[in-house]
Amino acid sequence: MRGFRHWRWHLDEMYVKLPGEMVYLWRAVDHEGEILESYSTRSRDKDAALRFIKKALKRHGLPEAITTDGLRSYRAAMNELGNAEKQEIGRRAINRVENSHLPFRRRERAMLRFRRIKTLQKFPSVHANVHNHFNLERHLFKRQIFKERR
Repeated sequence: MRGFRHWRWHLDEMYVKLPGEMVYLWRAVDHEGEILESYSTRSRDKDAALRFIKKALKRHGLPEAITTDGLRSYRAAMNELGNAEKQEIGRRAINRVENSHLPFRRRERAMLRFRRIKTLQKFPSVHANVHNHFNLERHLFKRQIFKERR
């Protein structure tokens, strides 16, 4: 995946309740809906955004465009990295990453929440790999082919 220059990333953060505190789960999703990175932190500031973006860039290379919501931490982190011109901000532009939160929320509910931040960090990374593997993009195939591949 490294060096795929026409890729578009969608970044978003979501809160997750742990007993007694709120933590944030940062996610990066590509233009096809595959989850690239998941990272959990206790804060939602520039340093957390910077660590998350650096981790994603190191692993997957530099995309053509990065779509985010209006959180100022993204702008500050992108300015520090020198990628500010690649950032796009839009109200409905991050719907792809917002929709990627739904399977995670469903599994979180089934597991009756998380207890520690360590297990929260482990679960999304494993869940992302499994979800990416079994997500067959139903709209691209005829029903018979989709059923055979599944």
